[in-house]
Amino acid sequence: MTELVVLQPGWQSTIQDAGRSGYFRQGLSEGGALDEHAFRWANKLLNNEPNAACIEILLGKFEAEFKANAVIAITGADMEASINGEVLRNWRTHSVQQGDVIRFGQARSGLRTYLGIAGGWQTPRQFGSRTVVMREKLGGLDGGPLKQGDRLAFQPRNSPALRVVPEALRPDYQAPLTVYVMPGYQYEQFSVIARRTFETAEYIVSNDISRMGYKLTGPPVSADTRKLASEGIAYGAIQIPPDGQPIILLKDRQTIGGYPKIGCVASLDCARLSQRSPGSPIRFEFTDVDRVQAERRLFDRFFNHSYWVDDSRQIAWP
Repeated sequence: MTELVVLQPGWQSTIQDAGRSGYFRQGLSEGGALDEHAFRWANKLLNNEPNAACIEILLGKFEAEFKANAVIAITGADMEASINGEVLRNWRTHSVQQGDVIRFGQARSGLRTYLGIAGGWQTPRQFGSRTVVMREKLGGLDGGPLKQGDRLAFQPRNSPALRVVPEALRPDYQAPLTVYVMPGYQYEQFSVIARRTFETAEYIVSNDISRMGYKLTGPPVSADTRKLASEGIAYGAIQIPPDGQPIILLKDRQTIGGYPKIGCVASLDCARLSQRSPGSPIRFEFTDVDRVQAERRLFDRFFNHSYWVDDSRQIAWP
């Protein structure tokens, strides 16, 4: 076992895996990588187990030194990564040598980059997960973002075949985004006009965004009941507070809340949303559970059953 030494932690860099499931009733958020698509690709490129921990880098300015040879993968937002000043391409694996210094610039497209390593980052597990939820001070090295001087353990690896995500499977984080919404059981508390406004208007990502949720700005909508008894909150739930501006709740959300919820955003659309920066336009489209589940099954089937062929340069999906 050897280490990566953090030289500059950047704006906010945290250890994330697939999340801490099964503890919601104890008041613990699930946490986990916000952009599941980029996270799963980082581990797929490295042939890691799907839950292997990655570093989620927000906005960039992260810098660290490798203390042994390793194989890494970089996916997600374009942050002009480099090794010893040599530019690294995104959405692919790279070999690094002992003493190499990796640097990430400022995000140019998207908000979050995932830095994976062969075998995953070996931080302690808490409640079955390595994922960091800062509000609960759980996960990672001390329950918070990485700091200068932190040391992350990993298993040294020699270089395997290098792999690249096919161009057609890489997302465009600057493209207009329409997210699918499943009506919730409080949907009927919103008038026909409110529902129509919600689905036809354009909303803008505000500056009030975090791993807990995204607040949007646009034409206000309101329910007949402005506040309810607190209840459990699902991933992707869209709360409508008294000001009528939608809040989409993400992985680090609180476990209960009392605002009316017009519906729930599909999980894969939550991942797409997490790469949109303030000022990005968002639209909503109501759909049914069957459509959302079908997309989810295809996503899971691809990552669970696809495999590398042709000297690990191509990926096949049975």
